Amino acid sequence: MKTTSIAAGVLALALLFAQTEISATGNPIKKTEVKTPVKATTTLAVDPAASTITWSAKKVGGGHDGNLKLSKGTLTLDGNKLTGGNFVMDMSSITEVEQNARLMTHLKSDDFFGVEKNPTSTFNITKVAPVGKAKGGIANYNITGDLTIKGITHPITFPVVVKMNGNTTEATAKVIVDRLKYDIKFRSGIIGTAADKIIEDTFALDVKLVAGKSSTAKL
Repeated sequence: MKTTSIAAGVLALALLFAQTEISATGNPIKKTEVKTPVKATTTLAVDPAASTITWSAKKVGGGHDGNLKLSKGTLTLDGNKLTGGNFVMDMSSITEVEQNARLMTHLKSDDFFGVEKNPTSTFNITKVAPVGKAKGGIANYNITGDLTIKGITHPITFPVVVKMNGNTTEATAKVIVDRLKYDIKFRSGIIGTAADKIIEDTFALDVKLVAGKSSTAKL
């Protein structure tokens, strides 16, 4: 009797395993794939009213400073990291701090920015390199991009300070431009060539882009 009971138990156990295997084969359990979270890429429109662009140029014995208006721009973020962007400058808006009418007319001429033929200048980011452990107020990115002035495009690299505050992102930079690369030369009149030699070969653009939900943004 004991042998019969053991045999019956083994048979019942075998049937249970067989049923389980058939059930598993007949109704395969789908494995749940674990997906890596995708960081959200966001493109923010730059607010021209909250952004500023100023220029400064030096010459022997002095220099000039002025302003430019921003037409439009964007900053692209991957999470809390800057990954791209662009901006467009309205060259017809160029002014000089002292409102020197003769100088402003000359700046818009073909000698300098040729505004009639080239009403805008643009910058498009092509590479973003974060700076590790940058302290507040110190450049935390090195940006490379294509700067186009007078229809002439050259790559340029400069440091940028990027700050994020809630839904607003601010990027500030001083861009040093070699004017000779963009055919910006004083050559009008008899003394044109001589005058060009007293102007420094570079000028600076101080750029502040404010993107996102700024107080004046039209969203």
